[in-house]
Amino acid sequence: METYNFGMIGLGVMGRNFLLNMADNGFKVIGFDKDSDKAASLEKAATKGTVVKGVDSLETMLDLLESPRKIMMLVPAGKPVDEVIESLLPLLDRGDVVIDGGNSHFTDTLRRVQYLEQKGIHFMGMGVSGGEEGARKGPSIMPGGDAKAYKLVRPMLEAVAAKVNGEPCVAYMGNGAAGHYVKMVHNGIEYAIMQLISEIYDFLHRGGGLDNDELHQVFKQWNEGELQSFLVEITADIFLQKDDKTENRLIDMIMDRAGSKGTGKWTSQDAMELPVAVPVIDMAVAMRILSAYKEERVAAADLYVNQRKPVRLSREQLVRQAHDALYFSIIVCYAQGLAMLHQASLEWKMEIPMKEVVKIWRGGCIIRSSLLETFYKAYRKNKALPNILLDKTVARLIRKKEKHCRNLIKSATQHKIVSGALCSSLAYFDAYTSEWMPVNLIQAQRDYFGAHTYERTDREGKYHTNWEQFNQ
Repeated sequence: METYNFGMIGLGVMGRNFLLNMADNGFKVIGFDKDSDKAASLEKAATKGTVVKGVDSLETMLDLLESPRKIMMLVPAGKPVDEVIESLLPLLDRGDVVIDGGNSHFTDTLRRVQYLEQKGIHFMGMGVSGGEEGARKGPSIMPGGDAKAYKLVRPMLEAVAAKVNGEPCVAYMGNGAAGHYVKMVHNGIEYAIMQLISEIYDFLHRGGGLDNDELHQVFKQWNEGELQSFLVEITADIFLQKDDKTENRLIDMIMDRAGSKGTGKWTSQDAMELPVAVPVIDMAVAMRILSAYKEERVAAADLYVNQRKPVRLSREQLVRQAHDALYFSIIVCYAQGLAMLHQASLEWKMEIPMKEVVKIWRGGCIIRSSLLETFYKAYRKNKALPNILLDKTVARLIRKKEKHCRNLIKSATQHKIVSGALCSSLAYFDAYTSEWMPVNLIQAQRDYFGAHTYERTDREGKYHTNWEQFNQ
């Protein structure tokens, strides 16, 4: 009886493609789905000469896996993951490996790591980024949890991961829920960069009057330079796509209501708990929420009569400002997300290797960007860097772009063009680089109405003042 190296539970597009990728790299794989059609289609989609089997019986899959079994789940987050785990437990042996490759909340993953450890099962929470194509051709993989489990599956994961300069885009992210935490913050950064790009698009399109062909050329040129990234690349492609139902470009036919699956919201929520400031991510989440209020926005636009006048800049000035503002803001966005990972690692004792995080994000994932090479070098110099804005090379890049970012935001606000994420990036930068903030007044106010005390600049300790006696 033939045995298999790796098993997959859940043969949706991501699960199927990940398994086929593994088969293409020489591993014998087996996939389970209770939908027998999906199980059958797995074998039909396999590359000729690879060893791939699809089954609709969980017991059959486990019987055919070599020991220790290595099983990955790609099922919806939440209750379905717990249900799969409970169905597996009676069939598993001590030392088997179970991997959750979905977008589970990190607190659920932490609970599952501890639960399965008590039963002698190695459990890993693993972020996978790259979408359908990435899963098939090489994703960025963020495994965390049981270190022993990672050693068992490391050769397989390194084989299927994306490669940059010959190096696989996979590394152990740390203990506990580190893998899913890193993926959560990855998705928060993804939300923010997408919002920044959309605001730059609006500035160029409605503010500057650039049509879709011009927008395609601008983003295409940007992707060939220092703004090179997956999201800029696909944005250039989007402007050329024709609608198969009309004579128009598809971008002009898409409703301005954005959906989300919640991972960006989780990033904002946990940033508040740590606490760490991630205002660009917060604003990106808020803008998606606000976009859902379409009818109210239409009514408000009619009430306040938003008559936009074109931005009075030459095309060259317009594009230069937009380029530099986007570059500046993307750096600040990464800075916030990476600072959050740094702080969370300390808080949760996950021991996240920051250098490895940016290294594996260089390829395969949605937020891959040439900027990550700069960040990688920064963490190689100082692995304990709390914020990449403190790196001298990053500081030089920021200073070159700051003026144009400020000027664009000024133009955008004057012309009533939405720039919430751009403004948030600049506000964060100004606050983070300010040696003095006006929160001394806030502390005085808190002490005035609630006796919350305050600290002094000239001596140690906590102090309280009876403020009202001075106003009698």
